[in-house]
Amino acid sequence: MPRPGTEATTTTTSGCEADCGVPAMKATLMMMSCRSRSRSGRAHWMLLLFCLLLAFPSHGPRAVEAFPGGYGINYGRIANNIPSPDKVVQLLRASKIRNVKIYDSDHSVLDAFKGSGLNLVIAIPNELVKDFAANESRSIDWLNENVQPYLPQTRIVGITVGNEVLGGQDTSLAEPLVQAVKNVYNGLKKFHLQDKIELFTPHSEAVFATSYPPSACVFKEDVMVYMKPLLDFFQQIGSPFYVNAYPFLAYISDPEHIDINYALFKPNPGIVDPNTSLHYDNMFDAQIDAAYAALQAAGYRDMEVRVAETGWASSGDQTEAGASVENARTYNFNLRKRLFLRKGTPLKPKRPVKAYIFALFNENSKPGPSSERHYGLFNADGRIAYDIGYEGLLPSSAPSYFLSLRENV
Repeated sequence: MPRPGTEATTTTTSGCEADCGVPAMKATLMMMSCRSRSRSGRAHWMLLLFCLLLAFPSHGPRAVEAFPGGYGINYGRIANNIPSPDKVVQLLRASKIRNVKIYDSDHSVLDAFKGSGLNLVIAIPNELVKDFAANESRSIDWLNENVQPYLPQTRIVGITVGNEVLGGQDTSLAEPLVQAVKNVYNGLKKFHLQDKIELFTPHSEAVFATSYPPSACVFKEDVMVYMKPLLDFFQQIGSPFYVNAYPFLAYISDPEHIDINYALFKPNPGIVDPNTSLHYDNMFDAQIDAAYAALQAAGYRDMEVRVAETGWASSGDQTEAGASVENARTYNFNLRKRLFLRKGTPLKPKRPVKAYIFALFNENSKPGPSSERHYGLFNADGRIAYDIGYEGLLPSSAPSYFLSLRENV
């Protein structure tokens, strides 16, 4: 990420002493000037080195800015009735949603996004993790097929390697994950893309041993065996920690003891973390700070936490308490408003939260409980599923609430 330069405040205006404080863009010309004024060879080169160090300070790995703003959307396509990718681009641009994450590298999507100006994160799915870990050339071939030909017209800004691998059901993927990530990064380096494309892997809440209170959150011991080398590498290359945070899932697991208003960003007493005395008025912030606490406990105090998925189902099975159109509308509207404020969490107030919403469409072919097919902000035909301020591809029969981001729901 760009960092502010250092401005010299010395009153001396002659020689290299003054030149070293100029902006980095002028460093080369200043060093040429230094050369002409220097009399001693050794002293001359020492001064040049000093000028260079000040003009180009080292701040560790340069993070890729793959997520401008704070709001993005997950564009899942496990459905047989959703709009074509070119229509989706039209919908996204009309809705002014510019950050988009998909779960594969489908070429029809990559083609549709050409020239759109939208930022796209593509994915290497779980079933390819072992293959990528075993063979670095596989990563090269994949990048050569799915990334290199589309740049720069398609703005591919990130790549996810697997999804919810650690703590997931297929434990055989845990060990090869970090090597797969390293091999993809080495492939990006071969194409000189390591500073242009962010690399990460999203985690579920299953990687944590506990998340309440937020300050007590730590990684599970059996997960930490694989998490530590992964975090070491992400710290080395400047990648954030991405978590899938779902207050909806927490609520339906214990509706008798969780205040639904706390889960929906509605007025409520909130909670106070007894260890930090920080007050939380919504579960979303608490889940993010729990991830920060786990990272700090593991020794990664400066790693940023971002949300790869969050959402609320508009319908579900009888056992899925709170899955309704009204609750989905309330959660997603209040979340959108919260993200647009560009504020941080109680633990990290100066670090704005960034999140990808799940999901763009209701996906009728997804397996699992009914809620899995009802996370979309839009119906399959492009109409809005409920009104949070967007317009669909077609007029909708959903009731209009005349919402603005200044209103409270």
